[in-house]
Amino acid sequence: MANSLTNPAVDPLQLSSYETSSSAIFSSFTASTAWSLGTALRARIQSLPADQRKPAVISITQTQGNQVLFQAVTESGTGPDNEEWVRRKRNTVLRWGLSTWALRQKIAATAPTDVEVAFSRKFALKSSNGSGIPDDYAIHGGGFPVRVKGIDGLAGVIVVSGLKQEHDHQVIVEAVKEFIEKGGN
Repeated sequence: MANSLTNPAVDPLQLSSYETSSSAIFSSFTASTAWSLGTALRARIQSLPADQRKPAVISITQTQGNQVLFQAVTESGTGPDNEEWVRRKRNTVLRWGLSTWALRQKIAATAPTDVEVAFSRKFALKSSNGSGIPDDYAIHGGGFPVRVKGIDGLAGVIVVSGLKQEHDHQVIVEAVKEFIEKGGN
């Protein structure tokens, strides 16, 4: 039976607080952790009801050297654009240390329309096509920081690209929470 995703939080303070809470901090993070989490994420996306499920890319990287530890698609139907979204979401998490959804909500609180353009202007980000959308960063949900107990900074980045942005974010939140609760790290 398909299980729907809950709606993600939209309060920037609540989102940032969650990302540094024990529910989202791993005790360790290795290639084996990434593999287990990545396969759990893939299974979770495949279990979504039809109105939430779309082909998606899951990418988990280690911060040091930006090494890919896990990458897979959930089913046929993804394309090169998904890879571009993965790259831009990963860059955003690495630079600001927040999930792309939390950063989006933070910008939206001060600029409710044209959020991407406001983000680009606030940080003077390069936009080569004249749209105001940053070339190298994205604040659409689906990029999430990997934090490890006892380590300052980020250990990695989890990205999902292909679902609605709020679902890209929420599927990661739910999978990480369940994974950590079950002691999967």
